Amino acid sequence: MSYFTDLALQYIDGEWRAGGGSWDIIDFNPYNEEKLASITVATVDEVDQAYRAAERAQRAWADTNPYTRRTVFERAVRIIEEREEEITEAIIAELGGTRTKAAFELHLAKEFLREAIHLALRPEGRILPSPIDGKENRLYRVPVGVVGVISPFNFPFLLSIKSVAPALALGNAVVLKPHQNTPILGGSLVAKVFEDAGLPPGLLNVVITDIAEIGDALIEHPVPKVISFTGSDRVGRHVATVCAAHFKRAVLELGGNSALIVLDDADLDYAVDAAVFSRFVHQGQVCMAANRVLVDRSVEKEFTEKFVAKVRTLKAGDPADPDTHLGPLINATQAEAVSSLVEQTVEAGATALVRGRTEGNVVAPTVLTGLPADSPVLGQEIFGPVAVVIPFDGEDEAVRIANDTPYGLSGAVHTGDVERGVRIAQRIHTGMIHINDATVHDEPIVPFGGEKHSGVGRLNGEATVDAFTTYKWISIQHGRSRFPF
Repeated sequence: MSYFTDLALQYIDGEWRAGGGSWDIIDFNPYNEEKLASITVATVDEVDQAYRAAERAQRAWADTNPYTRRTVFERAVRIIEEREEEITEAIIAELGGTRTKAAFELHLAKEFLREAIHLALRPEGRILPSPIDGKENRLYRVPVGVVGVISPFNFPFLLSIKSVAPALALGNAVVLKPHQNTPILGGSLVAKVFEDAGLPPGLLNVVITDIAEIGDALIEHPVPKVISFTGSDRVGRHVATVCAAHFKRAVLELGGNSALIVLDDADLDYAVDAAVFSRFVHQGQVCMAANRVLVDRSVEKEFTEKFVAKVRTLKAGDPADPDTHLGPLINATQAEAVSSLVEQTVEAGATALVRGRTEGNVVAPTVLTGLPADSPVLGQEIFGPVAVVIPFDGEDEAVRIANDTPYGLSGAVHTGDVERGVRIAQRIHTGMIHINDATVHDEPIVPFGGEKHSGVGRLNGEATVDAFTTYKWISIQHGRSRFPF
């Protein structure tokens, strides 16, 4: 099967079909700009058809024995294992991901599917006491019904599955809209995996489209009760606003500006390895990436020399080459934005210890230091291979700098004293933080999410159950109530 020709379609109510719009989304290889696919966009009417199909199919699915539901996810894992090399090639072609990145994404995708197998059996009811004699209170966990999922371009296969699989496992139906730069891996391929795994028609629908065609129809539609969005905080703010106006629940996984803190007692060689990975994995196009590397001034010189030396060994270029560490950014707009940001920051007084060149969409690594305290770069997310090294004097200043951002997603602290690291971690306003490790982590049963502008709500494990189910209280009066009139 050629994913980019056979799957360049909408998937609605179990049928593969062309969109009804008047224009096409063109799917390009970001490295060589080869045209991969042309997909006619879905219209507002087709979004409605997708949601209505999901609504119809969900009722029977919710009543299906959860032991039966979970077999779909067992088969989905096997399908991905069987097609791993094909999917790897698709990740290289559509995302510009390296083979290392593809292996990382596919490993996590399988882990989240395995967790979905367990999630199918996770919801449990409760019987609660009552102050009223003869009253029995039953509390049920029930599916919300239909979930709308909007996935990003950086880890599209994983991050689509991360919401789609648990939502389905918990008895919901789903309408998925992938990012327009990754329509196959983020949308069509996910649908194909579940179709081949035996998911009944209508339960998962994929609409490949754009806001220019459908406006807010995907989130305004009356059918979905929850919208799960992963992307920028700017778009996330809009999604949250529209959801609130229509009494929907929004689960938002947004951007970050994470700090990796290197204390004076850290293992510097290990901290360098963790920092280089945390900043440059998938070209820095990771919400958890360490935008800022904070280093105690007493070890700044030694750390920086080792960090720069390590960064200089990174090879940027063709993601199909097994020796490549950094492939291209997702498109020319992103590459130009990152290059322009570096240029402006250097002109404003920063020092470039490493200055990466831009060729096409490939942006080689850059390391900046000496940024003015008021530099806007310090407070924003850089979605590209640019590291900022910042010295600090003492723990209090490290905490102040780490918190001086509107984001609060991830972070890391490197120290020879684990409990010292934990004390500092507790002072950082972030949803996740790791001691003596990278900033980039995601595990299926550990709540994942951010504070401040980095998101609302959590996913993974019990947090996913909270996100995609709701409570229903049914009380039974076994005696006779007394009424005041």
